Amino acid sequence: MAAARESLLDAAGAALARRPWPAVRMVEVAAAAGVSRQTLYNEFGGKDGLARALVRRAADGYLAGVERALAGGGDWERLTAVAEWTAAAAQQDALVRALLTGCWSERLPAPPRGPAPVPAQRRPEAPLPSPPELVRIVRDRAVTALSGPGTAPAATVELARSCELVVRLALSCVTAPPGEGGIAGLIRTAASRTAL
Repeated sequence: MAAARESLLDAAGAALARRPWPAVRMVEVAAAAGVSRQTLYNEFGGKDGLARALVRRAADGYLAGVERALAGGGDWERLTAVAEWTAAAAQQDALVRALLTGCWSERLPAPPRGPAPVPAQRRPEAPLPSPPELVRIVRDRAVTALSGPGTAPAATVELARSCELVVRLALSCVTAPPGEGGIAGLIRTAASRTAL
């Protein structure tokens, strides 16, 4: 059933790229995925459940990209990679942009609120992070990736500030793209003024 779920999410994402979410029809999503409409309803419970899963997949994909960016290189190179990934992911995916900024247009599914009704055969999904929670998650993952064993508490606090600064710089680049020097230039400037 995992393959059907992914096919349905792919079909819903493709439909969303072509038209606003209110105009996306469940029957079209099921047909594009090559499954019955009943399979779609069994998997997601309805259009709200499909929207929630689509947004969840965008959030998980963004965070997986953060992990890849943190995988190698020096400290500032990894933080620059996180910032560049954040801006690129938000530019390429309207759902990621909405998750990061909290700005949901009428073209997108409404941001999921509260617990979702769950079909009997599915486990409930964790709540989606808000923009401030995403900043915290990315900051904390960066701190974990960059701090070594035995890092002093004071150094960890300073590292957390530097990581949060980079994440917030990246978010500013999502809403107002940087000029000459790009994101890497902004990060170099921050690095020259911060001890990491």
